[in-house]
Amino acid sequence: MMYRPNFYESTCLRCAEVVYQVDRVGPLKDFSFFHSGCFKCAVCGTKLTLKTYYNNQHRQEDKEVYCCSHVPRIGPGHLDNSSVGIRSALNVPRSANFVNEQIRGHSRGSLEAEGNGGRNNNHTNGVSYTDGGAVSPRSPREEPLNNSGSPAAHQYGRFDASALHIAHALKQTELQRAYARSREKPIDCYLDRDEQTQLEMKHRQEEDDLYRRFARHREEEDRRIREEFRDEWEKELERLMHRFEREMQVKRKKPEDQNVLTLRHQQEKDDLEKNMTLRRDKKKESITRKMLEHERAATAALVEKQSHEMLELINEKRSEYMRAESLFEDAAEVAAPYPARAPPPAPPALTKFHIYSDPTEFAEVDQIAISVAQEDQKTFTDLVRQLVGRCGSDIEKARTIFRWITVKNLNTMQFDDNLRGDTPMGLLRGIKHGTESYHVLFKRLCSYAGLHCVVIKGYSKSAGYQPGVRFEDNRFRNSWNAVYVAGAWRFVQCNWGARHLVNAKDAPKPGNKGKSDSLRYEYDDHYFLTDPREFIYEFFPLQSDWQLLKTPITLRDFEELPFVRSLFFRYGLYFSDANTKAVMYTDATGAATVRIAMPAHMQSTLIFHYNLKFYDTEGDGFDGVSLKRFVMQSVIGNVVSFRVHAPCSGAFLLDIFANAVTPKEYLTGEPMKFKSVCKFKICCAELQTVMVPLPDCASGEWGPTKATRLFGLVPITHQDALVFAGREVEIQFRMSRQLTDFMATLHKNGVEEKRLSKFVTHTLTDDIVTFVINFPEEGQYGLDVYTRERGSGPANHHQNGSSEREKHLLTHCCKYLINSSKRN
Repeated sequence: MMYRPNFYESTCLRCAEVVYQVDRVGPLKDFSFFHSGCFKCAVCGTKLTLKTYYNNQHRQEDKEVYCCSHVPRIGPGHLDNSSVGIRSALNVPRSANFVNEQIRGHSRGSLEAEGNGGRNNNHTNGVSYTDGGAVSPRSPREEPLNNSGSPAAHQYGRFDASALHIAHALKQTELQRAYARSREKPIDCYLDRDEQTQLEMKHRQEEDDLYRRFARHREEEDRRIREEFRDEWEKELERLMHRFEREMQVKRKKPEDQNVLTLRHQQEKDDLEKNMTLRRDKKKESITRKMLEHERAATAALVEKQSHEMLELINEKRSEYMRAESLFEDAAEVAAPYPARAPPPAPPALTKFHIYSDPTEFAEVDQIAISVAQEDQKTFTDLVRQLVGRCGSDIEKARTIFRWITVKNLNTMQFDDNLRGDTPMGLLRGIKHGTESYHVLFKRLCSYAGLHCVVIKGYSKSAGYQPGVRFEDNRFRNSWNAVYVAGAWRFVQCNWGARHLVNAKDAPKPGNKGKSDSLRYEYDDHYFLTDPREFIYEFFPLQSDWQLLKTPITLRDFEELPFVRSLFFRYGLYFSDANTKAVMYTDATGAATVRIAMPAHMQSTLIFHYNLKFYDTEGDGFDGVSLKRFVMQSVIGNVVSFRVHAPCSGAFLLDIFANAVTPKEYLTGEPMKFKSVCKFKICCAELQTVMVPLPDCASGEWGPTKATRLFGLVPITHQDALVFAGREVEIQFRMSRQLTDFMATLHKNGVEEKRLSKFVTHTLTDDIVTFVINFPEEGQYGLDVYTRERGSGPANHHQNGSSEREKHLLTHCCKYLINSSKRN
C-alpha cells in the first residue's frame, strides 16, 4: 500500500522543504505538494495556478508541472489549443443573426435609436453620468454614434477592429463604476514571496547606507559645533582673565576690593558659560532642523526610487500571469487590468459616494487592518501580504493600508534607542527618526501592494490656521497622497484620518489578542478617497494638475474659500449663498450673515452652536457682555443662519459647531459635545449704529423650529423667531404628543429675571398651550420656553413622603425675540 503523507508533514516536490498549510498548493492528482512560490513552470518559471498547470502525460515518473507552452508533447505533428490556427478558430465569434451584446444592445435597439434621431450620451448599465456625478435614467438600447453623428452600422456576426474599438470604449465608460466590484487575484498568485523579499532586502541595504550617512553627517556637524564653541569659549575666557588680572594689579593693596573683583569675575564667567550654552543649543537646533529637512527629502527620494522598482517587479509578474490566464478564461470575464504605468492626473469621473456610501462596507477589511496592527512584522513584504492577502480589489488594498496606518497610531509608539532595520520595530525607524512621514510610508506600502501612489506637496488649512490668513511662507506647508484606485486618482490623507484608540488603557500588548474584541478605534473616514471638490477646501497642491478639478483654482481662491472641517461634509452641509467667503464684511449697521444649508435627511437631527470672539486678542467679551449675545442663530426650512451684529469696529472670529442627536438624546438633558464645522473672519471697518446685545436667554437657535423638531410642538400664532408686539402678546402652540410642566421666562437687558416672572402666564387646553405676556414697558425682550415629555422626569422623593419634579430636568424648548412697542 502506497504511503500518503498527511497535510502537515508533506514536502515541496520542487525544493524538498516542509510545506505548511498557509503556503501550500496541492495536493495535485498524484498527491504532490508545492510551495506557492515554487509552483512554477519547470522550463520557463512562469507562475502557475491549479487552473493553468500541466503534467507530462507521456512519462508517469515525471512529477513536474509545466505551463501550456512548455508541457512535453508527442512530437512535431501535435496540435493543441495553444496552436495559432486552433486558437484563431476558437476565438472566431459565432456566426448568427444576432448582435454581439458585448458591443451593442439588441437589434430592436438599433431601430429605436434611429427613430430617436441618433441621440447619444456616454452610458453605463442604463445610467447616464453628468460632470457633477448626478444620474439620470437612460435606455440601454441606445446606439453608439459614428463620426458622422448617425448610428454606427454593423455587420451582424463580425468581430472586427471597429467593433473592438467600440467595445473598448464602452468598457472604459463602465470601468470606473465597476472597478470597485471587480475582483483581482491575490499577489501570492503571481509573485513569489521570496522574490519580493529579496528586492526588499536590497532596498533595506540601501536604506541602511542612507541612515549611516545621516548618522555620520550628524556626528560631523555636532563635532564641528562643539569645536567652534570651544574655541570661542577659550578666547572669551582668556579675555576675561586678562581683564581680571589687570584690575587685580590695580587693586592689590585693598583686599576687600579684590574680593569684589573675584566675585564679579566668577559671575561674568558663569554668565558667559550660560549665554554660550544657549547660543550653542540654539544653533544646534537650527542646524538639526535643516539636516532633518534634508534627510526627509533624501528619504522621500529613496522611497520614490524603491517604490518604482517594486512596482516594476509586481507589474512584470502580474502581466505574465494575466497573459497565461487569458488563454483559458473568457476575455469578458477577466477584470480590467490595473495599469502598469501611472496614468497622468485627471479628475475622477465618479464621486466617492458611487464607490461606497458607508464605511461599514469595509468592515471585514478594517478588521484585518486592526488585527495586523496589534502585532509587529519584520519585513514590509510580510506586513503588506498580511494586509492585502484577502483583498480582491485595489480599493480594498488601499483601504486596509490606510486603516493600518490610522490604527497603528505611530506618533505615540515607543521605540528602542538602538533599532536595527531587521527588527520588527526597525521597519518603522523612519517614523522614530522623523525622516519618514505618514504619506511617505503610505506610498511605500502601496508599492508593495502593487498600487500607484504619489506624494503631493502644497498648503493646508491645518492646526493654527485661521480664516483670512495668507499663504505667504512655509508655515502651512503639508503633504498628502493620491492613490490610483477604481480607475482614477483619489486623495488619501492618513495623518488627518488617524484617530486615537478609545479606552487606550485597555489596549492589548503586542501579541496579546485577549481584549481585541472590545477595542474601538476612532478615525476620520472623510480623508479616505476624498472627493476633489471637498478636498480643495483644506488642501492646495503646488501643482495645479493635482487639484484633480476640471477647472483649477488659484491660491487666492483657496484663501477665500470658507474654512471648513471634515464634519461639514460628513453631515452633508453646504453654503446656500454662493458668495460665502472665509472673510465676511459687515454692512453699515455692523451686520453680516452666514447661512448653512442642511440636507433633508439631517434636518431633524442636527443641532448647531456658535462662538464669537475677537480675531486677534482671543477676548470673548465687550463691555462686560459676552460676544455670543451679538449673534442671532435661527433656522428657516433647511437653512440655519448666523446673523452677527458687531458691537464695535474690528475683526471677529465666528466658530460654528454642530452635532447630530436624536430628540430622545436631547430630551435626557445630558451635556452634548459639539465639534467645529466651519470658521469665519467677520470684519467691521466702520460702525454707524450702536449695537445692543440680545437678551440673556438660553444659548442656541431662536424661533419655534427647534420646538417642532425636538418636541413636536407646532406654532399656531408665530412661526418666525422675531415677534413684533404691542404691550401684550399671545403665543400659541399645538402639541402633537403629550408634554407637561411648561414654563416660560422673560428676559430684558438691565432688568432682573425675577422682576419679569409675574408678567408671563400660560394655560393648557386639550392639546393647545397658550403663553400670555404683558410687557411692563416697551423694549426688546427674550422669551424662553421649557417643557418635558409626560413621565420623562423622575420624582424627587423627600423625607416627608412628598415628591416634586426637579426644575432642572425641564428641557429648553425654544425662544423668541420680541420687540414691544405701542406702534406695533
